[in-house]
Amino acid sequence: MSLSIALIGYGAIATEVVKGLAVDEQIRVAQVLVRPARAADVQAALGPDIDVISTPDDIAADTDFVLECAGHDAVRAYGPKILAQGIDLGVISVGALADPAVQRDLETACAKGGARLSILSGAIGGIDALAAAGNQLDRVSYVSRKPPMSWSGSPAEETHDLRAITSATEIFTGSARAAASGFPKNANVVATVALAGIGFDRTTVSLVADPSATGNTHHITAQGALFDFSYSTSGAALPSNPKTSALTALSALRAVRARGIGLVI
Repeated sequence: MSLSIALIGYGAIATEVVKGLAVDEQIRVAQVLVRPARAADVQAALGPDIDVISTPDDIAADTDFVLECAGHDAVRAYGPKILAQGIDLGVISVGALADPAVQRDLETACAKGGARLSILSGAIGGIDALAAAGNQLDRVSYVSRKPPMSWSGSPAEETHDLRAITSATEIFTGSARAAASGFPKNANVVATVALAGIGFDRTTVSLVADPSATGNTHHITAQGALFDFSYSTSGAALPSNPKTSALTALSALRAVRARGIGLVI
């Protein structure tokens, strides 16, 4: 018997999940939820074997798992309803939970529906160790290092001439909550680190514009009486979408496969 899953959104990550599960006998993508304006085009792209829907009310009752691949607004709009229906939900757009009201609504819906909300590790490694140590940690810090122009469109443009930066320059330092709110392109990783460790308000974040950087590097340090962690993650983007980490797509695929039968790591 195969597990039936639904995806929210059909962008680069969802496309990789559909491709990855195309030959999987244990798990099938049964439905994809997109905005009404996209429904016809997505249905044409997916073919008749996957049902395209435009409201969470149409998610089938026998759905085993829903994976969000559509952004913060989708988490806010659809997450509580799906969880309240008793369907487990995996979230890629973790930055939405930097808003305390969103986190509260999701947790309330979990309790109401008896469902589980899973936070995906996405583009960063080491989250398993960070979450295991949890409240045994005293300090957690996260540093994001990118080429200067990768920070275009962020508040860094208001405080720095990004094109003129010639050496590694810190463009933000503060709490994880402030970083997730002010720098949405980094919000998902920041939020994941905060939720796994010691929370949004105790986790410190540094964002760095570095002309020598060739891509995006995420570095976590964490200390406690029993632990001293330090690790970095760097990865390439998806060829189909340079704004999306390849590791995020693989993390999404792993989260779905972990719902199947057999060995899970």
